Amino acid sequence: MTHRLAVLSAAAVLLALAGCHASQPIIEVPVSNWPGYEYMYLAHKLGLDRRSGITVKPLQFPDPQTIVHAYLRGDVPLAQLTTVEAVDLCSRAPSRCPVIVLILDESRGGDQIAVARSVPNLAALKGQPVAVTFSTLGPYVLSRALEQQGMGLADVQLRNIPLAQMPGALRSGDVKAAVFFPPFSDYAARDGVSRPLFDSRAIPGEVFDVLAVDPQYLARHGDTITALIRAWEAAHDAARRNPAKTIALAAQREQLTPEEYRQAEQGLVYFNLDQQRPMLQPGGVLARNLEAVQAVQERLKLTAPGAPVPKVEARYVEAAR
Repeated sequence: MTHRLAVLSAAAVLLALAGCHASQPIIEVPVSNWPGYEYMYLAHKLGLDRRSGITVKPLQFPDPQTIVHAYLRGDVPLAQLTTVEAVDLCSRAPSRCPVIVLILDESRGGDQIAVARSVPNLAALKGQPVAVTFSTLGPYVLSRALEQQGMGLADVQLRNIPLAQMPGALRSGDVKAAVFFPPFSDYAARDGVSRPLFDSRAIPGEVFDVLAVDPQYLARHGDTITALIRAWEAAHDAARRNPAKTIALAAQREQLTPEEYRQAEQGLVYFNLDQQRPMLQPGGVLARNLEAVQAVQERLKLTAPGAPVPKVEARYVEAAR
């Protein structure tokens, strides 16, 4: 009898635990290939999301522009994007202009322009075909590089090409340059037919990756977003404690060798939650970045004038600490 009661008690505990797990909010997080976006995936892979009281469901997208379109269609309530693309979202859908709640990374070398070996310098790209993404990020980075040569986007032939096809386009000679980032820039570097000639180290403080959330979703699910941020921070802590394990997991997903992935992360700067608090305040680093990005976007006629700028909220980071 005592044994039977023990079995029933154990079963009750298991059912209770299962019930707790089943009641955890499930949050779908869009992911495209870029080292800075891997920590949401790692939070799920390492079980850190469940410890934070949620279940992260990573949704794989081929490139950031497909995430932009998914957000515009209302398919996803949040997105991992650059501030360039977040500003683009506000221009396209002002009523759903997202709120920025977390800085995923700053690109300082990750975003780059690679050119064919026959191209001696950026000035030699005049009149040449250059591959850029369908989003506004590629044209933005390219325009900032061309400005240093007294040139603009009108001086080159822009070719909208999916990121995965850019290494092949460089290899075949269909384009003379490509604006991309890891892992796609690493794929292109493997055959030696191109070399990087410009990267985001030349424009510090201009390219941030952020977590952008639909304002209506945020109003209803603020606690879930706080838990997501907590899981993201836990993934970074895990990476610091056991880099070999996390690099192996992320590199495999990005189809890079561990060394390639390690090198790719050298072009990113991460900020912990304590560091982010002042950066996310009104008038802080991120608010100034968004205003500057919007000004450049409007000047380049990449976005419509007069659109709202994404709001920045520090309280979710503060709650997650």
